[in-house]
Amino acid sequence: MLKKSIDFVWKIRVFYAWKTYKILENTKRFFRIKKHISKKPDGIKQYFRFLKELSAMKAIRIDLLLILAILVLILLPFITNTISKSEIKSKQVNLTLSMRCEELLGNGITTMLLQEFNEQNPDIQLRLHFGQNGGEGDLPDILIFDESEFNRLFTSGMLADLSSFYIPEDSDIEESEDHQFDDTSPAAAYQFDSQFAIPLVSFMDMLFYNIEILSAAGFDHPPKTREEFLACARAVSRGNFSGISGAVLSLSPEDRQALSRDIFSWIWAAGVDFWQEGDKPVLATSSNMRAVTGEFTFFGSLSREVQTHGIFEHTGSRRLEEFARGQVALMIASTSNIPYLRERMGDDTFGITTIPSSGTGGRYSVSLSSIYAGINSASPHTDKASLHAMSLFLKFLAEKTALFCEELRAIPGSVINPIPGDYVRDDLFYSKAWDIFEVSGIVQGFSGKPGAEEYEAIFMEELRLFFEGVKTAQQAVTSIQRRWDDVEVVN
Repeated sequence: MLKKSIDFVWKIRVFYAWKTYKILENTKRFFRIKKHISKKPDGIKQYFRFLKELSAMKAIRIDLLLILAILVLILLPFITNTISKSEIKSKQVNLTLSMRCEELLGNGITTMLLQEFNEQNPDIQLRLHFGQNGGEGDLPDILIFDESEFNRLFTSGMLADLSSFYIPEDSDIEESEDHQFDDTSPAAAYQFDSQFAIPLVSFMDMLFYNIEILSAAGFDHPPKTREEFLACARAVSRGNFSGISGAVLSLSPEDRQALSRDIFSWIWAAGVDFWQEGDKPVLATSSNMRAVTGEFTFFGSLSREVQTHGIFEHTGSRRLEEFARGQVALMIASTSNIPYLRERMGDDTFGITTIPSSGTGGRYSVSLSSIYAGINSASPHTDKASLHAMSLFLKFLAEKTALFCEELRAIPGSVINPIPGDYVRDDLFYSKAWDIFEVSGIVQGFSGKPGAEEYEAIFMEELRLFFEGVKTAQQAVTSIQRRWDDVEVVN
């Protein structure tokens, strides 16, 4: 529309210039006529004819001015509107969201989040980030990630301290210098990770068992103790079950959740909490050395009697697929896998229960794994308007935790206000998982802890030496604690 209007105005200007030229030409004629009036008989007639033409041209000129004035009045709103839109567009904040959002929360939820947030905030344009390089320097402004990525992002400094990014929603962006994260909002998380990430939805690890395989091996209920677990696993692995393993440890270095899921979960279930004594993790003390050493002895029995090879090559995702195909009888896995397994196996083929007890009397405990939202510390958008927009989206996500829990069938779900949804009350799988969560203690893993990757690397090195027979269980436990104590971390 604007282009057509401009073209029309140019045509008018050309027409007006042509008319002006004609007027000048006739003016020359006037002086020529006046000069020769006395010399020609019809000179007077020519003179008055010329004046008549000149008057007509002056009338045309007045008409043109009127037309131009009317055109200006008509085009002014369009021009003003175009300028306003251009100014708004120049002030609009453009941000990108991690593609992992689609993977972790689902395509439908991601599309809904983007559409709703952009509609509520027309001055902000948030879209999915399509990175070209896939490297650490090619990241979106807002990160969505799970437990397996937390330590890598945190240790490398890629997670921004939210206390320096947050701008209160009701503050003046142009004047506010106090960017303190609102720890009373729904976005507030556990104290240890609230600075760098917001947990949106959480899950816990449980024991999954194949009902049909255990029944065929002579067991009418899942194992409740470590001894029963070993008995079930041995019976399947050594029995007439072609291609079926009783249990599988999956400790591949490619699996960042391996140690937490396959090893620490057993230790936590025995009541051991690594972070009871300050900023340094504690594996064994004089009071629980025997219990922790017993855990290593149990792992050794699994490696010798049930799974004799492939422990450090196997991944959790591979084992999950094998369990779904009926090739593994027992496994530790996240409650996030329940919907997938129900779709693959149905409701009557597998069950869930607590991780078998060690019999040491410690309180059964679990650590929660979460899906997080954070801000890329290397984001190029460091102006106050962009910081405000990022904080708005984090708060927007935090307010959607009930939706995430419902859609993902998360147990326990929200770590801020864990209230079970209808899907928990109305479903046998989720109601059982919830009952277990309610009686469990909650311990912290290594996510978001300074030195986390080094602590876990030390544990894995000593565990491998134990499996290879280089060290005894007590020697491995003692060495882990000594090396943990020597780790120097910067808080």
